[in-house]
Amino acid sequence: MKTIQWSVDNYVDNLSGNPQLEEAAELLRQNEVVAFPTETVYGLGANAKSDIAVAKIYEAKGRPSDNPLIVHIAEINQLEELVTNISEQAQLLIQQFWPGPLTIIFNCRPGIFSEKVTAGMDTVGIRMPDHPLALELIRLTKLPIAAPSANRSGKPSPTTARHVLDDLNGRIAGVVDGGYTGVGVESTVIDCTGDIPMILRPGGLSKEQMEMVIGEVLVDPALNSDTNDRPKSPGMKYTHYAPDAPVYLVDGTFAYIQELVSNKQKEGLKVGVIATEETKKDYRADVVIACGSRQDLKTVAHTLYDTLRAFNNQDVDIIFSETFPIEGIGLAIMNRLEKAAGHRWVRQNKVD
Repeated sequence: MKTIQWSVDNYVDNLSGNPQLEEAAELLRQNEVVAFPTETVYGLGANAKSDIAVAKIYEAKGRPSDNPLIVHIAEINQLEELVTNISEQAQLLIQQFWPGPLTIIFNCRPGIFSEKVTAGMDTVGIRMPDHPLALELIRLTKLPIAAPSANRSGKPSPTTARHVLDDLNGRIAGVVDGGYTGVGVESTVIDCTGDIPMILRPGGLSKEQMEMVIGEVLVDPALNSDTNDRPKSPGMKYTHYAPDAPVYLVDGTFAYIQELVSNKQKEGLKVGVIATEETKKDYRADVVIACGSRQDLKTVAHTLYDTLRAFNNQDVDIIFSETFPIEGIGLAIMNRLEKAAGHRWVRQNKVD
């Protein structure tokens, strides 16, 4: 399969009738899969109503079929056609944060979605992306579009069209190239089907931001475990975001990280370190990549996947990573790093 690449300017005031987006939308209507940019990462889109189309997502990504997919819409009025029992908390979140990096879990209307989207459950995650190309493309299809991240399953999510092509060239019909994405980590997923909303996946919108609007928000305890239960949200069950070399998260001083580096170098290994702008000069590793500033964790979120992918071009044997506070977007950063590391930690005086 030849993968078409369309380059479309994000900053054009009126995208209506854009011939490249029209071509991409027509392929989606024909039940092909097309990657496109959102404000978080690039998504791999397909008609959420079609078993044939959604099966192509799983085939392209090599994704386990019990992992549900998030559905993207372009208009609020699409929502009532797709879901039932929209809670007051969900309505407030929609008013405040859509379009934006927030996925809300609802009870879905029966018979609307491919069961491959919901993984056989009676709930579905819906979001409205805050990106002009994504919104116009979805509007043109007149369909709900299922769209996980546009990468091979388990690998770092794509923040450029180049990343998409590195993983999926020849496996998908096309990719809309809209340049770099903004937030850099996926949307926050919150379940609003219970009495108290619960975060199933931390992301671009923080717990604290949502609590200012709706009050108490819980965090699913499964985020801190390697549960084998059926996941209700993408990113809950399997190892994700991993570069080729094993990653270890380090709970210790910067000096301790350097000690770990030196010991592995003595064993003849080529060692990488995920650092920050403030600390990158402190390490004597074979490869040191700064993923942003510790003083502004949004910069870390923005470049995290670029950093993880960059190590694949450096032929390192092992990667040690600094860790971050779990307040605000730090919760999402640490969630992604833990998945990338397969929950491998090195702590001073203790190894998990």
